[in-house]
Amino acid sequence: MRVGVFGGTFDPIHFGHLVVAEQCREQAQLDQVLFVPTARPPHKEEGTLTAFDRRAEMVRLAVAGNPAFQVDDLENNRAGPSYTADTLAELQRRMPSAKLGLIVGSDCLPDLPGWHEPARIVASAGLLVVPRPGWPTWEAEQLRAALHLADEMPLQVQVVVVPLIEIASRDLRRRVADGRSIRYFVPAAVAAYIADKKLYREAK
Repeated sequence: MRVGVFGGTFDPIHFGHLVVAEQCREQAQLDQVLFVPTARPPHKEEGTLTAFDRRAEMVRLAVAGNPAFQVDDLENNRAGPSYTADTLAELQRRMPSAKLGLIVGSDCLPDLPGWHEPARIVASAGLLVVPRPGWPTWEAEQLRAALHLADEMPLQVQVVVVPLIEIASRDLRRRVADGRSIRYFVPAAVAAYIADKKLYREAK
């Protein structure tokens, strides 16, 4: 089984995320895309994120009706920072026969050498790289050199071409705080949930 792993804060999830997931599913011939909401991202200050259960519920609402899309709360059940290397290791333990593909934007690649145990990340999963405007898409050998990987160590990189949909979660939070519409930016069920729970009344 081929499984795409799509991590993120999803605060909130929007149609840009869903288009990326669907294009990765199709182009990489994935059987499943696993959305993994981040619980305690090491690069964000504590308290700046909406509560995990609410972010996870918005993802569930967004992916409802697509049997290839699933949500996993595993990072919320683990103490300490939400490191990608640990998440992939846990998924490997659960699904030892699955071939994992980590969905990342090309803007993340220059930072990857500074992530927690990056060599363990690329040993656990191939990279499904989504080009971002203004960011070059690194070739596999360029990334191998940046990560100081031995020649015999496997490294799989696949570029997934996705229509340019520039939606940022922080801009959606600002729109809600300003009383502006987020219709057609997020699924209707997510917009209704945000309104019902009175989320983002003050932008972060």
